[in-house]
Amino acid sequence: MTDIVDELKWRGLFAQSTDEDALRKALADGPVTFYCGYDPTAASLHVGHLVQVLTMRRLQQAGLRPLALVGGATGQIGDPRPTAERTLNDPETVAHWVSRLRSQIEPFLSFEGENAAVMVNNLDWTAGMSAIEFLRDIGKHFRVNKMLTKDSIARRLESDEGISYTEFSYQLLQSMDYLELYRRYGCTLQQGGSDQWGNLTAGLDLIHRLEPGAEVHALATPLMTKADGTKFGKSESGAVWLDPAMTTPYAFYQFWLNVDDRDISRYMRILSFQSPAELAELEKVTEERPQARTAQRALAEELTTLVHGADQCAAVIAASKALFGQGELGELDEATLSAALSEVPHAQVTELGPLVDLLVEVGLAPSKSGARRTVKEGGAYVNNVKVTDGESAPAGEELLHGRWLVLRRGKKNLAAVEVTG
Repeated sequence: MTDIVDELKWRGLFAQSTDEDALRKALADGPVTFYCGYDPTAASLHVGHLVQVLTMRRLQQAGLRPLALVGGATGQIGDPRPTAERTLNDPETVAHWVSRLRSQIEPFLSFEGENAAVMVNNLDWTAGMSAIEFLRDIGKHFRVNKMLTKDSIARRLESDEGISYTEFSYQLLQSMDYLELYRRYGCTLQQGGSDQWGNLTAGLDLIHRLEPGAEVHALATPLMTKADGTKFGKSESGAVWLDPAMTTPYAFYQFWLNVDDRDISRYMRILSFQSPAELAELEKVTEERPQARTAQRALAEELTTLVHGADQCAAVIAASKALFGQGELGELDEATLSAALSEVPHAQVTELGPLVDLLVEVGLAPSKSGARRTVKEGGAYVNNVKVTDGESAPAGEELLHGRWLVLRRGKKNLAAVEVTG
């Protein structure tokens, strides 16, 4: 089973561990129970969480038993950010978000077999603990001078706002999670991002203090970065969520389709479950014909299927093709079409006017004269049908699902009109 470490390294998923040789030995002796935690600080996970979720899936497929922790307790506190205090959410909101995150994580794991996954909530062992018990049983084993060396804590102490005792104590809560999971499930490995390294090792230290002789480990994955220096997981419209009500499957697919050529090979290794040989072929195709975006399409299809299901992925691909004249727009269901068109420039009108006016309205032409020139040159399309008369208004029966027109200038410039009247 030790080859999982080699695979993680090859895929760029191994930033550091507490003792690599000891970890390899533990994996060889097996079986190993590990955990990764997710705090419900929003109603959904976002694409940045996929690194940890998919690494859990990968480790389980290698024979390890996963414990997926959704923090009903830590989610009420929040890991300190380097910049400012988090807004505290009420317990009812956090409990609702715990349920939502659980439902998003569960499909990635298997809950059957010898290494069946277990979902856990740290509120189960913190809710009944008094402040005195927490300070005596947990706080006594932490040294403030060591806690102050954590980057996010140090930055906050240097800021005008400082840091509250509430957020300063977060590390104790996360460390207690590892201790409890060690005692309850025999968990000996914690997985997390490299930005959590201080919290990961604090948990090990606590176990070593209270459980002498325990052999426990930590494994950190690198943070996802982008070649252009912007933050991974953000689109022009904001965070890319896993919840389809917050980011549509179409927008999710397009996010991966638009990955920079400089990033795609690295992202494929980190996030895809394709074999090294398959990834090598995709890397070769990308190098030879980057304009085809073959690797981006492969990753977009794989991740959209994993997150939203095969049917949704097929609908999204059909919409992507149909919008650019490679499929029938009329065959798209209303939800998929609306989601796709919400991602392109569009305008709302109460009634349909002449096509030249609509082309200007949606930004496909700078002026009416420019719109007329586009029509005259054969570059104007309504619902993928070339239009030769720009002075006439499209007919009402041309509206898709009674409300949408898809306008296109040339092969790639796309926009939409929504009739609301």
